[in-house]
Amino acid sequence: MLILLMLVVAPSLASAHTNNSEGFSLIEVKNTSIDYQLQLDAVELSHAVGFQVDEQASAVPEKLKSIISENKVPIEEYLNTHILMYADSMPVNGTVTTIGITKINEKLFANLSISYAIKKAPENLIVKYNIIFESDPSHANMAKVIMNGKQQEFIFTYEVRELNIGEMSAFTKIKQFFVLGLKHIFTGYDHILFVISLLIGAMTVRHILSLVTAFTIAHSLTLALATLDIVQLPGKLVESAIALSIVYVALKNIFTPESKHAPWIAFAFGLIHGFGFAGILSELHLGKSHLAAALVSFNLGIEAGQLLIVTLVFPILLYLSKNLVRINKWVTPSISTAVLLFGFVWFIERAF
Repeated sequence: MLILLMLVVAPSLASAHTNNSEGFSLIEVKNTSIDYQLQLDAVELSHAVGFQVDEQASAVPEKLKSIISENKVPIEEYLNTHILMYADSMPVNGTVTTIGITKINEKLFANLSISYAIKKAPENLIVKYNIIFESDPSHANMAKVIMNGKQQEFIFTYEVRELNIGEMSAFTKIKQFFVLGLKHIFTGYDHILFVISLLIGAMTVRHILSLVTAFTIAHSLTLALATLDIVQLPGKLVESAIALSIVYVALKNIFTPESKHAPWIAFAFGLIHGFGFAGILSELHLGKSHLAAALVSFNLGIEAGQLLIVTLVFPILLYLSKNLVRINKWVTPSISTAVLLFGFVWFIERAF
């Protein structure tokens, strides 16, 4: 079943850590304008608008900026039809004022400054966001809105595309970050394979609880440290180390299958995986008053997804190891070999 799952998701495994594309928004309401700083994956933007970016240009900031600047008019038209802005119920159109390129988590993003002219600062602001969802339903845009001296965070997703300032409850905000954490673990195939590899060889519920607890404590710790900007590591280093953690656990399952994974192994690698989880929240730059709730909700979403994976996979592995000894002699090495290959490919892609 695991091998079939990997075959199904294999085409999208090149960007294994987060399969969904990401975007970032900073919306600042002023007296005579609404300034929108929008960051989108440059290649995803080209697909959505309908212009071409070749593979070579996608890796060179200067060439990428030139191509995007040449397509300013269609980009502006696309944005005005896919981002609907209402100031006190009146629609306003935006003008792209500047175009730049910025690197986020080793990816090149189009950095678009959009200005919406208004006569006075609105009391109510509605934003309807429909960017990229046609090509990527798993796209998410982390938005920060500054209005009337107050800051508010919001996440645009396929299911939730409308922001109405002043009407979002604390429960809705917590729910959004919980769902974001849940999606993050289910689209992070490298994390899923690492957790499954830890389960291989575990014979008791007590042992698996010790592994999962150690991994959870460790990644929760570094998730908090990275999100609070206390400790930061280069994204390339973190992603490469995550791939190596998968390689290590897979090799151990192949060559010493009788040796159980120790909780300290889960803890050590959990520290690395926590930095990987922190990418989205770190880029959002959450305000201090909202950070605790967002961090806790996001982490709870990750834990819920992880618990669901363990609940589904562990009984199958336990049944194989106890009841189908002959089959398990080739099933376990086969699964571990497949995991090893994925981990090795990811390491080569991320490190070089």
